[in-house]
Amino acid sequence: MRITGYLSMLFLFIAITGCNGQTGKNSGGNKSVSPVSQVNAGNDGLPRQLTKQDFLKMVMNYEKNTEVWVYEGNKPCLVDFYADWCGPCKLTSPILEELSKQYGDRINFYKVDIDEEQELAAIFGIQSIPTFLFCPMDGQPTMSSGIARSKEETKQMFIKQIEELLLKKDNSSTTI
Repeated sequence: MRITGYLSMLFLFIAITGCNGQTGKNSGGNKSVSPVSQVNAGNDGLPRQLTKQDFLKMVMNYEKNTEVWVYEGNKPCLVDFYADWCGPCKLTSPILEELSKQYGDRINFYKVDIDEEQELAAIFGIQSIPTFLFCPMDGQPTMSSGIARSKEETKQMFIKQIEELLLKKDNSSTTI
């Protein structure tokens, strides 16, 4: 009897999570994401959708480096863990697009759909969205979740985090 109950719950879970990735206006939109060789191609300035394989090659190969963080990128990055059905995620999307155009020559901006990439979400312990992973070139990454009270405050929050965590601007230095 218990096994039947567990199997029923498992089937229900699979059915529900399967619907999440296929509902809404952008249904199937993430399925046409470019392969790794094309993820950095183009100059549209928009954040790039990552699959697990993209993530392993461009951010962190957690399968190879199980004990220590080894960043694989060629410049710092911001990874947005999101879902299409998430209201706050929808609010942050245009902000990150704008910041990607502004900082795109110095920072890579990526997006990970937690419904499509459940393993990545589990590996990084994503429990609420939006969650953001800030990966500097040197040192450990930093995660933050949630947004501010308004669109402008959220944008300013991102700018501050980008400047402090990724660009690590040193305002005390002077040029001679």
